[in-house]
Amino acid sequence: MRDVVATKDAPQAIGPYSQAIKGNGFVFISGQIAIDPANAQIIQGDVAAQTERVLKNLEAILKAAGSGLERVVRTTVFLKNMGDFAAMNEVYGRFWKSAPPARSTVEVARLPRDVAVEIDVIALA
Repeated sequence: MRDVVATKDAPQAIGPYSQAIKGNGFVFISGQIAIDPANAQIIQGDVAAQTERVLKNLEAILKAAGSGLERVVRTTVFLKNMGDFAAMNEVYGRFWKSAPPARSTVEVARLPRDVAVEIDVIALA
């Protein structure tokens, strides 16, 4: 079984992909960037502000899938600049105060729309 998950409370896909796919007891969420779902624009601000918007987008998609941040088992964080790690990590830590998911963080050459951060997640459904 494979179900597409979509919500208007998070940015709509900007390419040929789904916000998330739910299947076999898991939710696989596509990488999210700092787009405000209210106006479909990249938010203004530094990596901390962008990280907060990304995590709110992920939270909305998880809710639409019947899951939540507490059920996330794995994240991947893509940073435009590893020098932003501490600022991203401080915001990230506010969303998972205890038992955070497994995570990888990598620096990449470029991200969609030249944002500073992108995060994808795998969660239990």
